[in-house]
Amino acid sequence: MKTREHLGTQFITNVICAIATIVALLPFILLVLASFTDNNWASVNGFSFFPKEWSLSAYKYIAMKWGTIGHAYLMTIIVTVIGTVTSLFISVLFAYGISKQWVPGMKVVSFILIFTMLFNGGLVSTYYCYIRVWDIKDTIWALIVPNMLMNAFNIILIRNYFINSIPISLEEAARIDGAGVVRILTSIIIPLSKPIIATIGLMTALSYWNDWQNGLYYLSARGGSQYFTIQIVLNNISDDIRAIAAAATSSSAIATNVKMPSTTIRMAIAVVGIIPIIIIYPFFQRYLVKGITLGGVKE
Repeated sequence: MKTREHLGTQFITNVICAIATIVALLPFILLVLASFTDNNWASVNGFSFFPKEWSLSAYKYIAMKWGTIGHAYLMTIIVTVIGTVTSLFISVLFAYGISKQWVPGMKVVSFILIFTMLFNGGLVSTYYCYIRVWDIKDTIWALIVPNMLMNAFNIILIRNYFINSIPISLEEAARIDGAGVVRILTSIIIPLSKPIIATIGLMTALSYWNDWQNGLYYLSARGGSQYFTIQIVLNNISDDIRAIAAAATSSSAIATNVKMPSTTIRMAIAVVGIIPIIIIYPFFQRYLVKGITLGGVKE
């Protein structure tokens, strides 16, 4: 039977959670409302939860410029899918390897992994290596390889999940039955690791989807504009509203004399950019808390 103190604590907790939820939702609500606000009214009065004038001009502009914005949207999807799948593949294999501390050299590899979380070569040397050695400038790999292909923190989470949540007896039984490392990994480890893999996959996908810095560093408007993602286009718009035209990759883009809704177009593109994340997130939500909790447990 619940005591009065317990009910009071539960009520306060629910109130705090409700307030936190509202605070988190307000920016998204304002973003959507701002994208439907009349550009001239927003330019004079700013964005509001209760705009007095509404307009679809921002979305009409997006529709007319879909040759540029749609291409950026497609590139974002391609980069996110390739980057996430590749990152998960490398991270799972790496984590499985260092989870076997009895294998010679794995402790040294684990130390090197943790060392990369504390120190790195710096922006200048990293940039030089990617440009001169790997030659990724103005290629799609410029959006996939640098900085985000493998994350040490994610590998540690997966490693801890392997160690603490999957009984070693299952692997031993599989070895007795004649299963090799690849069979154990694909038939036992990965199926039992869906929560942490889904969690890391979602975090990695969000990183790729929201990334614009790699495009800023390694893509030029002249040679790499065909690889511009939606976030890069949005960032260019924030710096200079006319960058949308500069990001166009085809001279056959439809010309238009319609005045660009410079204030509200940023919000409309942001709304279009987050739609896939909003759609996908509910399917991964049930894995998120469980994966982080179990993957973060220490030995």
